[in-house]
Amino acid sequence: MMQGQELFDKAGGKIEHHFGGGVYAKETIIPAGVMLQQHAHTYAHLSILASGKAAVTNGDTVTEYIGPACITIQAGIPHQVLAITDLVWFCIHATEECDPAHIDHALIQK
Repeated sequence: MMQGQELFDKAGGKIEHHFGGGVYAKETIIPAGVMLQQHAHTYAHLSILASGKAAVTNGDTVTEYIGPACITIQAGIPHQVLAITDLVWFCIHATEECDPAHIDHALIQK
């Protein structure tokens, strides 16, 4: 799901999955210089930049954020995240899916 998966892994990138009460939070520790692959979702959701600085591309718009920040990601709009510094990023979704092996399939638009 990320550009440079090797870079992500070698630089200490990490993903944790949190499930509770029909809400899913994907916690991603993203090393500086790594970009999450562009993708879109069927439903709008919230993303939280807990710490660090990121450049978020939402469609044709690029916005820089410094954490903490809460960002609305609109449905159907391709987006990606570039870590300007090391950062902690959460994607928050309403879903009944509770299996980390299937969560991306359930949430990412094809």
